[in-house]
Amino acid sequence: MLEIKENRLIYHYDAEEVWIEPWGADALRIRATKERQMPEEDWALRRRPHPCEMKYTETGAEISNGKIRAEITRLGKIQICSREGRVLLEEYCRNRRDVLDPKCSAIEVEAREFKPISGGDYHLTMRFESLDRNEKLFGMGQYQQPYLDLKGLDLELAHRNSQASVPFVISSLGYGLLWNNPGVGRAVFGRNIMSFEACSTKALDYWVTAGDTPAEIEERYASVTGTVPMMPEYGLGFWQCKLRYQTQEELLEVAREYKRRNLPIDLIVIDFFHWPKQGEWKFDPVYWPDPDAMVRELKDMGIELMVSIWPTVDKASENYEEMLEKGYLIRTERGFRVGLDFMGATIHYDATNPDARRYVWNKAKQNYYSKGIRVFWLDEAEPEYSVYDFDNYRYHRGTNLQIGNLYPVDYAKTFYEGMEAEGQKQIVNLLRCAWAGSQRYGALVWSGDIASSFDSMRNQLAAGLNMGLAGIPWWTTDIGGFHGGNPEDPGFRELFARWFEWGAFCPVMRLHGDREPRQPQQGVTGGAACCSGAANEVWSYGEEVYEICRKYMELRERMRPYTRRVMEEAHEKGTPVMRPLFYMYPGDARCWEIEDAYFFGPDVLVAPVLSPGAVSRSVYLPEGERWIEYASGKEYEGGKEYLAEAPLDTIPVFLRKGFRGF
Repeated sequence: MLEIKENRLIYHYDAEEVWIEPWGADALRIRATKERQMPEEDWALRRRPHPCEMKYTETGAEISNGKIRAEITRLGKIQICSREGRVLLEEYCRNRRDVLDPKCSAIEVEAREFKPISGGDYHLTMRFESLDRNEKLFGMGQYQQPYLDLKGLDLELAHRNSQASVPFVISSLGYGLLWNNPGVGRAVFGRNIMSFEACSTKALDYWVTAGDTPAEIEERYASVTGTVPMMPEYGLGFWQCKLRYQTQEELLEVAREYKRRNLPIDLIVIDFFHWPKQGEWKFDPVYWPDPDAMVRELKDMGIELMVSIWPTVDKASENYEEMLEKGYLIRTERGFRVGLDFMGATIHYDATNPDARRYVWNKAKQNYYSKGIRVFWLDEAEPEYSVYDFDNYRYHRGTNLQIGNLYPVDYAKTFYEGMEAEGQKQIVNLLRCAWAGSQRYGALVWSGDIASSFDSMRNQLAAGLNMGLAGIPWWTTDIGGFHGGNPEDPGFRELFARWFEWGAFCPVMRLHGDREPRQPQQGVTGGAACCSGAANEVWSYGEEVYEICRKYMELRERMRPYTRRVMEEAHEKGTPVMRPLFYMYPGDARCWEIEDAYFFGPDVLVAPVLSPGAVSRSVYLPEGERWIEYASGKEYEGGKEYLAEAPLDTIPVFLRKGFRGF
């Protein structure tokens, strides 16, 4: 059965019902289920009613919304086309339901495959034809691999430390697709089939748009999932961090030293275990005796303070029993209630419960916000395979995903809602993971606990670019990497210098890491057993590296008006801060091939040095422009590749001619 009803196409066959409806300009939302009624959740999407045209055809029905059109046959096969009729997406069906279909086959493979699983849900697979072997695909969030183009890749849809699945993909064929199924699964971008899977769900749900340029596609996506707030001023400069400052005086002395050296700095971070116990959202008075005075001194120096917030609650903490009684803690499937065993047996608070969110925010408001702290680092505490089962109110870890509806937990809402209620509009939440739509809660995602190596640095470039295309424009990485790295090691000093130069052209320039060797414990109570790594300030790496750091900190400061303008674009239109070359020059075929250079905003082309010992690298400059090399002032013609000089203190940067510079 096929009917036009309530501004949507509805197809029904056997137990399956399919809805196709307009959802924002030039976009459609497609849902299917074998339940008795379509689930009501919109997940990442905000409602965007839009007029459209629908009609019956000789073979079925079609719906047109601006630049996109979908056709569904009387036997249920869907094809999505551009306004001009060019096929963008076609379901991969291999069955004999329609013997006149040229792809009719006896192998019996369904495009929309619902496999029942225990608990009443389905293992869902959605299959599309791979229409063009030269198609390029981008986005999908943050993965630890070096590929910008995702064609040919197999991606896990799950959150891990340093992996954030944000399943929006942009195609070189002129479409963007959001897999609007927030649960653990898989995406495969094969040469023969493109498929998405959800391990446990009640419905198929995806949103698709068509556009003439990647920018147009990105803006359509942002219009239905939201944009970031405007980045506050303190987000435009340099952030200092390490694992970890153990005492109030240690942190203040670092801040004072930055000021003594007249180095520009906007923010400093107090990382984890500054609390007495996990689940006590406050400073340990033994090591942080006067937070009010500390915040006042930092503000007098023009430095904001960020504090790390963990969602874990120790059974011995002062809040555990109250949170347990009120149902604010997640529950394990069986056995002892422990979600993480690190510096204590702990369980996470239930961020899906609005009352639990308010409880944690009120604790943070009393102990942090009231002291003038406005920036929070929401560390999800190793969120590998962490999903919440709404049906049974349980928290699952591992791969046993066969019960209930499974959705990722978004801790950012706890602090966004709280700060918004306090009248704060420019909100920044530093997060390890995010999903589609997290950007509207002020999510600044960092790339997790990554290795300190050139290979790792290369991975972060692909991660940052694809994260921006997936709709998360605020992104940062630990300058120098997180794990290891000895400030006395010449090889690591080289890596650190290259990473620091690149950090000046990331959305947020943040120095962090757990350096070697380990430092001695500075106490016996509270979090003191969690020892600090070696020094990680810009003067910790020798005089040569220090002068490089100074140079790029001062450059970042001069860039402030330009960076502010780029952040305004992200806030207003959802434009990535870091942009692949093809985003700015989609008509230049060579730009679609470049994976090791990018634009910081519209006018600044950045080509990081990604290998040890390199003192030059090739850089392609897009055609149709003249380009000025920032370091030398030389002018170059676009449409060609050049060898750029790159001594240790220089990252190749080219400015579009006509740009006024910094």
